Amino acid sequence: MRFPSLSVALTAAGTLSQLAAASLQIVPGGTWTTPDGEHLQAHGAGLIVENGTYYMVGEDKSGGHSFSNVNCYSSTDLVQWRLVGAVLTRQASGDLGPNRVVERPKVIYNDRTRKYVLWMHMDSSNYGEARVAVATGDSVCGRYQYIRSFQPLGRESRDMGLFKDDDGKGYLLTEDRKHGLRIVALSDDFLSPTTDVFSWRLEGGNRVEAPALIKLGRTYFMFASMMTGWDSNENQYTTATSLTGPWSAWKKFADNGSKTYNSQTTYILKTSETSAIYLGDRWLKDNLMASTYVWLPLSISGTSVTMKNFVSWVPGPNAPFSSWQNPPAETSYEGEKAVYGGKARNVDCSTCSGKVTAGYIGGPDKGSVTFNNIRSDIDGLTTIRIKFLNGDGSPRYANVRVNGDGGRKVAFLPAKGDPASSALHANLRKGSSNTIVIEGWGSGWGPDVDRLMVPVQ
Repeated sequence: MRFPSLSVALTAAGTLSQLAAASLQIVPGGTWTTPDGEHLQAHGAGLIVENGTYYMVGEDKSGGHSFSNVNCYSSTDLVQWRLVGAVLTRQASGDLGPNRVVERPKVIYNDRTRKYVLWMHMDSSNYGEARVAVATGDSVCGRYQYIRSFQPLGRESRDMGLFKDDDGKGYLLTEDRKHGLRIVALSDDFLSPTTDVFSWRLEGGNRVEAPALIKLGRTYFMFASMMTGWDSNENQYTTATSLTGPWSAWKKFADNGSKTYNSQTTYILKTSETSAIYLGDRWLKDNLMASTYVWLPLSISGTSVTMKNFVSWVPGPNAPFSSWQNPPAETSYEGEKAVYGGKARNVDCSTCSGKVTAGYIGGPDKGSVTFNNIRSDIDGLTTIRIKFLNGDGSPRYANVRVNGDGGRKVAFLPAKGDPASSALHANLRKGSSNTIVIEGWGSGWGPDVDRLMVPVQ
């Protein structure tokens, strides 16, 4: 076992007692399994909050590049997400028909009409149309009525976002290759663009896309990525005290050379007048359903923004999550040192911590691996990272049982090379008597298990 040192670099609102009580963690870039046993499918997403519940609306990429669904998930802790349903689904023909592209769906609420308004990038499979589309709904996660698609103010639109200001006015954030990134005012019902508010022209090489806008205090912060297709790059931000400008020069906010920790901006979640969370997509362009989510806290001081990378971090302790904490210390439990069942056996793995991994889980061999004597310093719900490999092009699944319960279906996305993380949220008992069993789900093969990373306080 390894006992990493505990980092206590907390925000001013954080305390060690809060850290011990709140160890549900966001795992950037991991497999995020929802209660239906599948990896969360809400790419290019936006968030909206109501009465302490967060709703995430995003692209379902389980079928690949072509439009399948726009999904809506709910959560009260930003960690455990439940699929409520699809707000738009594929139709037999038309804009929502087969071989269509629907990207970056965003929802804002119109106080006057009492409608939820959904905007999205609408396109053909070869990206030749470059349009936006609009739909409305009576509830945030209910079925939406599709209205139309068009080019806003007669110009192309690809990556897009939405922004609702403090005065209730709505704005479209839209990018096209000819005119650059623009802020466009929306009509009172949020269904039509009216006038340009500000345009970032293409002079000076400022070619940006994937816009996301927030207002903290009296300052607006616009985030965007550079234009490198599906490949990640050094995302940037700019600030102003008015939407009409002047806007500051674009600056990087993640570590130089990190390519924003291999992600692209999709949304910025405001958590207070001085804090926010970055929501990014880590695209896997050749297998989009296996793309993951990179969510990280932003450090904001005046108009300066920075962002550091974490293998995991703790939001909270309570909504609206204006504070956050570094992850608790973890104990590593090696897969090859656990108890094998069935025909589970060692598999060589040059990138794994012990140079071998526990393989042949599930399948016809009915292999399993049991981790005994797992330590926790608290009683309660926590996040355990299962480090794994999956050489397939589609997810593998396992039934994971904790302390003798019936288990739950956990997904493991394709992962070659370095072991990836799949987040398991489960209740542990205080002490060293916890047991976790990873076994097959159905007749399929489970993941190769490198190790468990279990929080201790």
